[in-house]
Amino acid sequence: MSAEVFSYESLVHAVAGAVGSVTAMSVFFPLDTARLRLQVDENRKAKSTPSILADIIKEEGLLAPYRGWFPVICSLCCSNFVYFYCFHWLKASWLKDRQSTPSTDLIVGIAAGVINVLLTTPLWVVNTRLKLQGSKFRNADIRPTNYAGILDAFQQIIRKEGVGALWNGTFPSLLLVLNPAIQFMIYEGLKRQLRRGVPRELSSLEVFIIGAVAKAVATTFTYPLQTIQSILRFGQFNTPNEKSKLLSSLQTIKGLLVNRARKHGMLGLFKGLEAKLLQTVLTAALMFLLYEKIASCTFRVMGLSSNHYKKR
Repeated sequence: MSAEVFSYESLVHAVAGAVGSVTAMSVFFPLDTARLRLQVDENRKAKSTPSILADIIKEEGLLAPYRGWFPVICSLCCSNFVYFYCFHWLKASWLKDRQSTPSTDLIVGIAAGVINVLLTTPLWVVNTRLKLQGSKFRNADIRPTNYAGILDAFQQIIRKEGVGALWNGTFPSLLLVLNPAIQFMIYEGLKRQLRRGVPRELSSLEVFIIGAVAKAVATTFTYPLQTIQSILRFGQFNTPNEKSKLLSSLQTIKGLLVNRARKHGMLGLFKGLEAKLLQTVLTAALMFLLYEKIASCTFRVMGLSSNHYKKR
């Protein structure tokens, strides 16, 4: 397996996934802004996505929906590069040219997700803080922050909250590796069904649709934990004083879920889901489309097309 850790094929998948995700996120970034506001600002009413964006633009300016774009794109690029690389490297190492199965895709997806979370959580903590900086919240308990940029945010968080704060939300993030794992399991499974054993390149419409379906299912299933993850990364919460970090994390997640359900009902756990689905489904569909096209073109240039499709 060691010889396969650094392979051109895994590198192609990683670069294609990173470029596809960055492009797709840039196109649909305002939808992510609306989603994050609904998750973090409990006192903001759950309106339609266009209404939320209109309020943000009216209160904070025309460019407000793109606040925090650069740190998000940096984090996303690194995160998807790591995930796509690990997913395809682990899958190739495990299968050894055998046909993949849904259970294999799920297990490999979880393993790749764990590696990704442990490596990139600090980037996501910083980008969440920067994206929400300067926002006008309905919740008066939220404290304003003043970061000059990515490096300054790292320095201030470490100085004021300790190094461990950079991994805020790691536990729910580890639980949320199910999201991309389920997404890839469904995506790869639908791709195999459409090919029916014949190695061929799927059409753009086929890739777009199965990418959208896979992400919609994964997002709906894991959304309450995604909300808790956003709140923990933002850092505006009180943690219980437990000696065990695992027990403390579990108690924090349980407390936030119960508190949100008590305040807003069970539907409060899914506040912002419409904005999240609109953003994440479109982003994932476009990302998979670009990823497949970039990867297939690269493999074709390398003369690996037929073998590439048989392996997948």
